[in-house]
Amino acid sequence: MARLPACVRDDRWVLVGLLALAAVLRLADLPTRGTWDADQGHDMLVLRAFVVDGQVPLLGPPTSIGDVHHGAWYYYLLAPAAALGGAAPEVVVGAIAMAGVAAVGVTWWVGRFLGGSVAGFVAGLAMTVSVTAIEESTFIWNPNLIPLASALALAGMWRAWATRRARWWLLAFAGVVVTMQLHVLGVVLLPPVVAVLVADARRRPTGPERAAVLRAGLGGLAVLLVVAYTPLVVNELTTGFSETQALLAYLRDGGEPVALDPLARILFVGIRGLSWPLTGLVTDALVAAVVASAAVIAILAWRSRAAKGSERTAARWMAATLAWSTIVLALAAPSLATVTPGLPNDHYHSFLDPLVFVVVGMGAGALWRAGGDRDRSLRTLARGAAAIGVGALVTFNILRLPPPVAPDEGWPAARDAADRIGGWVGDRPVALLGLPELKPADAIGFPLVDRGVAIVPAAQAGALVVVCDRLFEAAIGAACGGPAEDAAVGPPGRFAVLVDRFDVSPRTSVSVYLGRDE
Repeated sequence: MARLPACVRDDRWVLVGLLALAAVLRLADLPTRGTWDADQGHDMLVLRAFVVDGQVPLLGPPTSIGDVHHGAWYYYLLAPAAALGGAAPEVVVGAIAMAGVAAVGVTWWVGRFLGGSVAGFVAGLAMTVSVTAIEESTFIWNPNLIPLASALALAGMWRAWATRRARWWLLAFAGVVVTMQLHVLGVVLLPPVVAVLVADARRRPTGPERAAVLRAGLGGLAVLLVVAYTPLVVNELTTGFSETQALLAYLRDGGEPVALDPLARILFVGIRGLSWPLTGLVTDALVAAVVASAAVIAILAWRSRAAKGSERTAARWMAATLAWSTIVLALAAPSLATVTPGLPNDHYHSFLDPLVFVVVGMGAGALWRAGGDRDRSLRTLARGAAAIGVGALVTFNILRLPPPVAPDEGWPAARDAADRIGGWVGDRPVALLGLPELKPADAIGFPLVDRGVAIVPAAQAGALVVVCDRLFEAAIGAACGGPAEDAAVGPPGRFAVLVDRFDVSPRTSVSVYLGRDE
């Protein structure tokens, strides 16, 4: 049998090396690399209220579906880091970065379990150097914990299938339920995992063994769902079913606008989902995205026919899961048919990222084994193809690593802006206004609250801070840096004195107004 390269013969050292490299790529320059915008400010305001003021959140971050929210467990998972760090964003994003490192380890394990040592090495390496995976680990956002959760779901599911030990289903469904809490569309992962559970039960003899699988799987899932969604139930019972009403209002309004016909959306979303973890945003590298998507499809077609045992079963399941997810996401999230430059993208399908990395690993592992000791020419050709493919993927991502400072200059810039604003407003209570009005000014709100400034409604405020986002100037109808703010504040009134106007970043302008009598 062909010998493995020395660097991957000892799996323990492979894991250590991958985790070390993943940590270096994610933790270096961490305070400045991650974007800091309204979502990050909002999440930190909720976490601060939770760990400092004892206000337990019952809902997660807002979704793009009207006033509907993701699950509250996003905040519960980050609360220990926020509490230990005194609600410091650096500590919270550090916990997210470590979750990204852990996701590399779990993905390596799944690849190794299904396709052997080379498959595990390549799956882990692809995720380690992935620009997408690195960026997901360096800023505060609810989808950024999904790769670890969905990787754990894969690990538990395939461990349960291969070992026939029912208790692994608890890990599988824990990963799925957390994925669903982190993003509402994580529910798309649930049917494929349940399908494997049903198949696992059907292949068992009728009696205690089958009952044990169903009890551990379906019973565990029921318990996990009750625990996960209890905060939502409490919210609904205490707010007159606010989430239900918001969802119904969204549906009555017709949902999201549709940019493409269904078949075109399925094609575009398919390319987007398959290429995102490997080559990044589809519009940034279209040719690379198409090549990466074609490679993933080719590997799945090959391994679905040529592999044996758990690898063959897994390849067929992965192909079906990717097809199912693409169709559902294309129909349920029409906004995936468009790309908004300057905003985080592709979080709708981030639960598929570990799966794509494992597919790449399985393909490389199968190429490395091709030919064996009997056909040396085929072995040399196959290994050369594997090395070229993996080398090209790694090089492509290394050359596109994110800069040490985010385009908006990250949390430090927002903190410095709050210090500057604080010098003007003193101990006055402050009202915040975001432009466009649909976008909260929480990017500046959190650092102001963190330095002790009281945020109040405009009628109770002694100062007004207007945060204008140049990315949305077309929607605002005026340019930030003067015209937009003046139009929003209106003619001289309660807040008549403009005392400061400055740019927090090339994209964000801040204006500080004091009351007429201040």
